[in-house]
Amino acid sequence: MRVLSIGKKAIDLYRRGPLHDATLPDTGASLFDGLSFDKVAPMAELIMAKFASGDYDRIDLVYNKFKNAAVQIVTREQYLPIVPPAKGDSKQATKSEYIMEPDRRTIVEEIIPKSLKIQLYKAMLDSFASEHGARMTAMHKATDNADSLLKDLRLSYNKARQAAITNEILEIVGGAEALKG
Repeated sequence: MRVLSIGKKAIDLYRRGPLHDATLPDTGASLFDGLSFDKVAPMAELIMAKFASGDYDRIDLVYNKFKNAAVQIVTREQYLPIVPPAKGDSKQATKSEYIMEPDRRTIVEEIIPKSLKIQLYKAMLDSFASEHGARMTAMHKATDNADSLLKDLRLSYNKARQAAITNEILEIVGGAEALKG
């Protein structure tokens, strides 16, 4: 098993490990800087070429799937080889001939590679959105913690100020009593 890591944290994690694939370029860190389909497509083409040449038997995508700002789901899906969808009830399965439009060659040479590029781009977008959601949640928690800390500090300050005022009043009253007596 080899790992092509994409993103700064993943690259740092796997760079020194035995799973890192040194035969693929380390351009994954820059893909998230201005993430676009045009930046992801060459990486997808490189992955597909490595699979087609027989360097890999199977390629899986592992990424954080965005559910909402507070929840990200670690997802693993098979990228290559393409797995046909599960067939429904076997009783309904009938042998049919299909007319394909466009022809099979166009589907294999153009539509499937484009679909694979879009699938990788979708995974990258999900990961990107998940990262921003996690950051947003962390900042929200940090703000809540800072507000709570500020409230506690304000209460402590007011108690200390009130104690100082009470001491001054006691000293004044004590001094006045000493002058009377």
